Amino acid sequence: MNDRPFPAEEPDMGNRSIPILAAAALLALPASLAAKPPDSWDGLIRVEAKRVAAVYLLQDADFRGYSKVMIDQPEVAFKKDWRRNFNMSQRSAAAKVGDADIRKAIDRAKASFMEALVEAYAEAGYQVVSEPGPDVLRVSTAIVNLAVDAPEQFSSARSRSFAAQAGEASLVVEARDSVSGSLMGRAVDRRLAGDTSGGGPYMRNSVTNRADFEQLFRRWARISAEGMTKLKTMSPVNAQGQRAQ
Repeated sequence: MNDRPFPAEEPDMGNRSIPILAAAALLALPASLAAKPPDSWDGLIRVEAKRVAAVYLLQDADFRGYSKVMIDQPEVAFKKDWRRNFNMSQRSAAAKVGDADIRKAIDRAKASFMEALVEAYAEAGYQVVSEPGPDVLRVSTAIVNLAVDAPEQFSSARSRSFAAQAGEASLVVEARDSVSGSLMGRAVDRRLAGDTSGGGPYMRNSVTNRADFEQLFRRWARISAEGMTKLKTMSPVNAQGQRAQ
């Protein structure tokens, strides 16, 4: 399994409404980022992060004026060559993953993560809106490097798949002022879905895989919303990730 915390797969580019796609920004990351994240990125400064791999903020960013969020449709992309590698391991043509299977998985992931984001931000006290405004923060997200460790066979033959986890994915979240488009913050993370490595391999199928990834999406959504609330209480935030004096 790839241990790099940041994805290298190009995201699905179907949603053209985002000014600068958060997922596309990931492609600018150097390969050495896993060893030591850069101190700055696109004018943002890296600050201490406890719940995700890395957080970058605009110097003296002030989130206090935002009481509403406009959430863009998430971008989703599988890990580079995942389908090819999986299909090469399958002897039966019926067991291989096709274009329709990938498209369905991407559409489900988008819908699931969008639902989780809307719910998490609403629970955190933000009004979710569809239009920009002076009190509206625009939140863009991408789930990339998505991989399923033991996808259910698509053949009619009886088979069982076992794996220590359902798979893995990487997340990027960007926060922008909805009117000016100014980039105020970015967070990136990588996690396993349905990790049972402490107890040995677990039988996997499409139902358990979907449940495990949906749980991961909900966790990321809560971290995003709660992190935004924390930034509001700390604003303006200095280069040390603390409230500016």
